[in-house]
Amino acid sequence: MNKGDLINEVAQIVSTKKQAQEVVDGVFSAITGALKKNEPIQIAGFGSFKTAKREARIGRNPQTGAEIKIEARMVPKFVPAKALKEAVK
Repeated sequence: MNKGDLINEVAQIVSTKKQAQEVVDGVFSAITGALKKNEPIQIAGFGSFKTAKREARIGRNPQTGAEIKIEARMVPKFVPAKALKEAVK
């Protein structure tokens, strides 16, 4: 399922496809905004989103074998809820 498919699914619940797109975009914006502020998001029965720090490390260029420095950065993490895990068994 991609974003367009999700919008079509939501459009079956709300009155128009445009409203569905606004709802989906709003949810994604809220999640992104909270993660930028390093705030965790917990959605009961679905899962939680949080950020984690990935430390700086040395990597290799696979074509040349040369070492490169990979900077430290924050990355998003998703942990599914028990109910979601059970639903997809």
